[in-house]
Amino acid sequence: DENQWKGPFCFIQGADPQFGLMKAWAVGDTNNGDDEWGEEIKLAEQAVQAVNKLNPKPKFFVLCGDLIHGMPGTRWRKNQEQDLKNVLKNTDQDIPLVFVSGNHDIGNTPTRETIDNYCKNWGDDYFSFWVGGVFFLVLNSQLYFDSSKCPELKQAQDVWLDEQLAVAEKHKCKHIIVFQHIPLFLRRPDEKHDYFNLETSVRQEIMEKFHKAGIKAVFSGHYHRNAGGFYRGLEMVVSSAIGCQLGDDTHGLRVVVVTDEKIVHRYYSLNELSSRGIEKELLDMLAKKN
Repeated sequence: DENQWKGPFCFIQGADPQFGLMKAWAVGDTNNGDDEWGEEIKLAEQAVQAVNKLNPKPKFFVLCGDLIHGMPGTRWRKNQEQDLKNVLKNTDQDIPLVFVSGNHDIGNTPTRETIDNYCKNWGDDYFSFWVGGVFFLVLNSQLYFDSSKCPELKQAQDVWLDEQLAVAEKHKCKHIIVFQHIPLFLRRPDEKHDYFNLETSVRQEIMEKFHKAGIKAVFSGHYHRNAGGFYRGLEMVVSSAIGCQLGDDTHGLRVVVVTDEKIVHRYYSLNELSSRGIEKELLDMLAKKN
């Protein structure tokens, strides 16, 4: 039923609630300084309240990785995960939650064990789903970043992705949208590789594959700032964090409106979204009957 187009809808993208980073960043110890996350709890609560108030209701709420700051095996990780789950439990039951794995969730160099643990806690590390004629793909971008300790898992995701893109083509879906934690690039497809984007040759291969498959947009986090750009009609959307900001943006969420022809999005500060909701221009797009 969900692979049929039924008219415009919206979803909410958040990224990097990352319980523990604000204190760690403030004290200058990102390896051990994450023993407090009261500030992030408040921000995540505000995000959930803002999403619950929206009318029309978003089809889902996706969190694009770094759910918590504590890396696999670190001291505060379980408490951080539990506290985030307690906040997210209050999300309106009619708004499904979609989780994307980030480097702090499965490690900078993931292993089968760290990925298994993530899956037990949050669900699959890659999967696809349909909403109203639009095909969504959730990817484990850490496998593109460094799969040296689990090459067979990267290969499995690659095979699966090709199968999914064949499914999308067969069904003639309205749009294909991807969620992953690490951006392909931050501003330009040919920019240099650093911590916040994917290695150049890996990036090129993925961009070309996505372009050929007709994917419209990739939404990610990881950068803790808003950024983005285009590669041959494919839009790379980088959203800033619900939690710790590393640039000049505010704690916020991105509202994404999907229409017959296009995907329109706007980043709102949590205060703005809580107090004013979605602006008229986007609401008018949602009200249009295709």
